[in-house]
Amino acid sequence: MSKNLSFIQPLLKPWQTLTALMVVGVIVLGSGAGKLIHRNLFSIQPAIAQRITPSDVWQLVYQQLPDFPRENQYISKENGKVAENNTLVNRLIRYHIYTKGRAPIYRLDWKLTLADYLGANEIMYDTSYPGNDSLRENPMEGDRKAIKSLTRSQRDALVQVLVNIFNPTSQNTLPPSPNTTPSPTTSTPPQPPQPPQRGGAELLR
Repeated sequence: MSKNLSFIQPLLKPWQTLTALMVVGVIVLGSGAGKLIHRNLFSIQPAIAQRITPSDVWQLVYQQLPDFPRENQYISKENGKVAENNTLVNRLIRYHIYTKGRAPIYRLDWKLTLADYLGANEIMYDTSYPGNDSLRENPMEGDRKAIKSLTRSQRDALVQVLVNIFNPTSQNTLPPSPNTTPSPTTSTPPQPPQPPQRGGAELLR
């Protein structure tokens, strides 16, 4: 019996080796898939992190711009009470992101949205304007009047606050002031023009 086992044992070693290789391959493939999934999740995380709800942002805007018009006197269809949280900034953000699908991190996109309110860009439709489905009175015309009543500096301040909230890194990348020009660390003084050398022309003769 021992002789038979000694005869079979060498035959089993290649199969054991093959099995071990298969196990190692599965582990390697599994780790590669894990890395791929981790990489995909990592790439998605910044997009999720940028999803800041309008209900969070409009409150931050009014904290920094307390005198900005609120336009929150409209009556809710649901309970018949004044919808105090349905503010101008809330609706403006929802119009910008959800109705128009514009990026909230760029100044130009916010200026395009304000241009809509001013009647200088795209047409605004009352049926798709935020608040039309939840308020008894469509707030679009009132909001447009409120935006038109603002000064240019007030509109610029609103744009800057919105960009700073949605993209905090923009505060560290503001362009330098026009009055301050960066001074170069090393500069080469201009050299006076040199007279033409005769040697080169004489060699061509």
